[in-house]
Amino acid sequence: MEEANNQKTHSELQRKMGCENVEKPIFGFLKKFFVICILLTLLLYVYHGWPRSYSYTTFKHLSMNGNLTILLWYWPFGQSSGVAGDVCWDLFHIPHCKLVDNRSYFSSANIVVFHNSELIWGRQRLPTDLPRPEGQRWAWMSLESPANNGNLRPFANIFNMTISYRRDADVTVPYGVLLPKEEETPLPEDITANKTSLVCWVVSNYMRNHKRSQVYKELSAVVPVQVYGRWANKPLASSDLLPTISRCYFYLAFENSVAKDYITEKLWKNSYEGGAVPVVLGPSIRDYKAVAPPHSFIHVNEFASVRELGEYLKELAKDKKRYAEYFKWKQQWKVKLYADWRERLCNVCSQNGSLLYRKTYSNLEAWDKEV
Repeated sequence: MEEANNQKTHSELQRKMGCENVEKPIFGFLKKFFVICILLTLLLYVYHGWPRSYSYTTFKHLSMNGNLTILLWYWPFGQSSGVAGDVCWDLFHIPHCKLVDNRSYFSSANIVVFHNSELIWGRQRLPTDLPRPEGQRWAWMSLESPANNGNLRPFANIFNMTISYRRDADVTVPYGVLLPKEEETPLPEDITANKTSLVCWVVSNYMRNHKRSQVYKELSAVVPVQVYGRWANKPLASSDLLPTISRCYFYLAFENSVAKDYITEKLWKNSYEGGAVPVVLGPSIRDYKAVAPPHSFIHVNEFASVRELGEYLKELAKDKKRYAEYFKWKQQWKVKLYADWRERLCNVCSQNGSLLYRKTYSNLEAWDKEV
């Protein structure tokens, strides 16, 4: 009896081992097949890039045609522009981007943009009384320096995006950028031919406590500075601004605030398009070098004193060859200005890589004042 039981146990053991031997190759094959599929998928994504639609799938309430819908809750400073039709494509060739200003789109908008100035002045308020659609992002937008952004503490844990001149904003909308020229263009033989003033400055908002006012006062004691604008009782019409600056060797592109990345039209338009070498005062030299052409500006901080700066400007103006070197960049580069709010907003779509990740600014004030 015992021998029969042993034989039965031995037979069952052999049968199980046989099944295991069959299962092992099958399991091994399936495992290898699964790994190969994953590797092939990854290789396809590396070769072709991640599908563009992926950035849109993170948003709820997409329209049927796949557009990203941006709702501007109110126009900055009350200056509205037309958004009829496909404005982002028609004007700026930015595809899959629907810009609207009708609040009836609130429930279907992917992003709702709020300009900061109206909020801190109390002229507009956030629609916190409305049910906020799932996945919708609220964007805080400002082109002002932190000194002029007011108290942002009430806006903690409200906004998911920042739209700013800052390079580390979710969407960067600078005052100007460099674009390569299609063909290299030569410089004039004598770039100083029409220069009649050594240093010029256009200023309307003059405040004694501003750093730029202090630097101007010290500099004007060393070199003559021709001042225009309301403060000097010499206002310039828009049509006269650039022609006036073009007659100056140097232009004081002094920002009203010293803040990270805060580089405005004073550099991009007044100096570069006006045709004067900019003497800049604002963020760090590193911030200027990150966006401006090499050897195209003179930073106040490069000198041990303002007097030393003034002496350098006088010497440079006398040396045509050295002075012309500050314009060499114009042979290969041109300036593009951003002045249309519609273009700035449409650029949200062209920078949608940052929209893949949802976040909330728990301390917007701290972010704004980062140095």
